[in-house]
Amino acid sequence: MTDPVWEGNTTGTIIECRIGTEGGWSNTWDLWAAAAQLAAPPDPAELARRAVERMQLAAIRMGTFPEQAERAPRDLGYVGWNSWMWVSNPTPATWGPITRSVSEAGYTVSATGQVDKVVWDMGDGTTITCGQGKPWRSIWVHNEPSPDCGHMYSKDGEYTITATSHWVVNWSGIGQSGTITTQLSDTATLRIAEVQVVNVVTPES
Repeated sequence: MTDPVWEGNTTGTIIECRIGTEGGWSNTWDLWAAAAQLAAPPDPAELARRAVERMQLAAIRMGTFPEQAERAPRDLGYVGWNSWMWVSNPTPATWGPITRSVSEAGYTVSATGQVDKVVWDMGDGTTITCGQGKPWRSIWVHNEPSPDCGHMYSKDGEYTITATSHWVVNWSGIGQSGTITTQLSDTATLRIAEVQVVNVVTPES
C-alpha cells in the first residue's frame, strides 16, 4: 500500500475512473474510496418486544364455582363448601403456546409465549397457584373438592377474586436469545352465604 493513491490509508478500495471522447481519446486514473460502512443490525431484544406486542396477549377468562356475580347475580357459594377455579376456554392468546416473529433489515427474531402459572387471590387473604384447573360439572352435587385448583371460604360475604396469569416468552434471533415475562390479571366477585341450620323439636303425642 505504498502506492500514493492510497493516500496513507490502509483500508478501503481503489476505483478506476475513465473519461473519453468520441475520437477515441481517453484518460484513466485511480481514486481511493473508503470502504462502505455496513449498517448495524437491529437490537434483537427490541424486535422480541415487538413480537410480544403482536401476540396481543389477554388475561384468562375465569371459570369458577360458584358462578361469578357478574354473570349470575343469584348464584351463591356456601361457607364450608368447595369452590372451584379454572381457565375457561383457553386460547393461544390467553394461555399459549403462541408464536410471533418480527423482521427488520433482513434480520428476524421469533418469540414463543406460554402461561407458566395462574395465581388466584381469593379475596380473603388466601392465594392459590394453579395450572389450567379442572372445570366443575353440575353432576357433582356432593361437595367434591377440585383436584387441582380449589378453595373453601370460612365466612360469608362478597369476595373480589383476582386471577393473574404469569407469561413466559422465550425469544431468539440475530445470534442472541432471552426471556420476557409479563403478567395479566382479571377480577370478579363471588358471593358466599352461610347456611343456617334450625333444629325443630316435635312435641310428643
